[in-house]
Amino acid sequence: MALPSLAVSSPTGQLTGRGLDGCYRDGRRILSRCEVRAAGSEPLVVQGRLTGADRARFTGVIRRAGERGPDPEIRMERLRSADGTEQITFHSSAARPVRLPVEIHLGTDLADLGAVAVGLPGPELRAAVHGSGLRWSGRGAHATVTATPAPQDALASAGLLRWELELPPGGRRTIELHPRLEYGPGGQPAPAGRVGRIPVPGPRTAPTGPRARSERPPRSWSAARLECDDPRADALMAGSLDDLHGLLMRDPALPTDVFVAGGFPWRCGLAPAEALWTARMLLPLGTRLAAATLRTLARTQQATPGADFGRIPGPLRDSGPHAPPGCTGIKATLLFPAVLAEARRWGLPDHETERLLPAAERCLQWLRTATDPRGADRGGYLPDPAPDGPYRCETQAHAHRAALLGADLLDACGSPGAPALRDWAADLRARFRTDFWVEDRTGGRPAALLTADGRPVPHLGATAAHLLDTGLLGGGTFAPGLLDAARTDQLARLLRAPVMDSGWGLRGLGAKESGYNPFGHRSGAVRVHETAVAVAGLAAAGHEAAAATLTRGILDAAESFGHRLPEMFAGEQRTAGGVPSPHPAACRPAAVAAAGAVQILLALAGLRPDVPAGTVAVRPLGNPPLGAMQLTGLTLAEQPFAVRISRLGMGMVEEAADGLQLGS
Repeated sequence: MALPSLAVSSPTGQLTGRGLDGCYRDGRRILSRCEVRAAGSEPLVVQGRLTGADRARFTGVIRRAGERGPDPEIRMERLRSADGTEQITFHSSAARPVRLPVEIHLGTDLADLGAVAVGLPGPELRAAVHGSGLRWSGRGAHATVTATPAPQDALASAGLLRWELELPPGGRRTIELHPRLEYGPGGQPAPAGRVGRIPVPGPRTAPTGPRARSERPPRSWSAARLECDDPRADALMAGSLDDLHGLLMRDPALPTDVFVAGGFPWRCGLAPAEALWTARMLLPLGTRLAAATLRTLARTQQATPGADFGRIPGPLRDSGPHAPPGCTGIKATLLFPAVLAEARRWGLPDHETERLLPAAERCLQWLRTATDPRGADRGGYLPDPAPDGPYRCETQAHAHRAALLGADLLDACGSPGAPALRDWAADLRARFRTDFWVEDRTGGRPAALLTADGRPVPHLGATAAHLLDTGLLGGGTFAPGLLDAARTDQLARLLRAPVMDSGWGLRGLGAKESGYNPFGHRSGAVRVHETAVAVAGLAAAGHEAAAATLTRGILDAAESFGHRLPEMFAGEQRTAGGVPSPHPAACRPAAVAAAGAVQILLALAGLRPDVPAGTVAVRPLGNPPLGAMQLTGLTLAEQPFAVRISRLGMGMVEEAADGLQLGS
């Protein structure tokens, strides 16, 4: 994947046109079939693997009639890029020259990714010979495949190209395929949302037409590297950052601004809340991505006076069996001022902060406007979705963090309104600790939500981990949380218990709760992002053993997924010798999963920066769960930053910006 281009196939490398197989550009399938046959049969593929987020390599052998012995003399190497470009190379180890007939069957339906993803592709189109390849037209677009060298025969009715390759002893021959997509009159990409009755996973957020590899967005974070006693952590860091680069896209309104798309196949465009979460989790690698993402979302902010003034738009998304769909736009609106405030702590330049401050102020204004004042028992809570609720536990946590970090930001920039936000947050804390805490014989638990009539719903799920994510203030301190110390300790015990911890990460819903389903995407599956939030929050709150247990579980799960974590996987209880079960609807790669893996590994170092004050604190876990580790290539105050953590949990800054003091 190198959005807006991507390619999907089985490990054989053959594009069969079944399922999601194909090469896509701007959400359009430009090639659905690309099947290679040599010497009259398909190659026997012995290995297929990713060599990067945007590259795959397939290795096979060709069996020919008349070969002596069991050893194949012809091998094939197939290199595919995300844009569909292929190099198919045949190597000969024969002692004599070999004449090798090669056929490549090509086809496409020019279907939208959304239609293909839900099993509604179009019929395959008829090809026409075009130069040294084939051409298809339909649905307002044209797809061409150009071959080098030119085929010796082309049969358009069958979508077939043929070669007779002469392989000298020990020699090789290469065929290159170059797919290309063009739009005809009236064939521009459809707007985000729907095409007919078919849901589209995400907007097509790039200009149409062919793209050179040089037009890919540059990596918007530093080249961070982890060296750890557990080498699996190094592989997870590298693989996650590679996946994130494959999801990086330009904003069509201003191509110099970039953001990370939600994930493949369901959110191949701008997903506001996930883009902000990703930017926030990558702040230790620099503030460029955060600034560009904030600028992109500021351009989408509601500007019409009214109840929604200042809110960032976002779709509703299913929240599981015990709650109606939640609004991702509300999450993005609450994240906006928090990300800006924390980016400033990591060294976002003052001019960028000032440029984005008005949008953050509008988000905070919306927060105060949307707070539901109805009823003394519910006054001060934020409904999600507004205006009718319910009142979700995690939404109140996001609102509380936005108010405190927003007030900190307003004070730093000399803007009014900070005292009112702090007063509102203090009132929310007092109410929350009474209304949202459900007492029981085990010590109590936070309610998942309050219904519109104020009734608590006591189901325990991974969203409660957001209560531990309080946000970073000045001086390397964390903002106060909605829970007091005793209830924070109780929540840590609940999250560590086997009911919540599957052994691979936190379940979305406790295993003893009604409606639990290990494959339920909001009712029992392990979501990497929420586990990452829990690890960082537990580490910050001093619950190091619980943070270490979850870290090791996620690292073990990542190993079974080739160190490229999906968005979620089944929350079945871990058993000896078992592996986590993939979820059939999970995005992979997924932005919040890849960034969450990075956040988990960085949380072990305990970095707490305050660039405006010229300090940084390093407070690693006292007993590092992965042994000694060295993080290089981080960015703080726009300068390189490196830190080493010993096996005893001692932190040492090895590289930092001039004038930056080590805090206590």
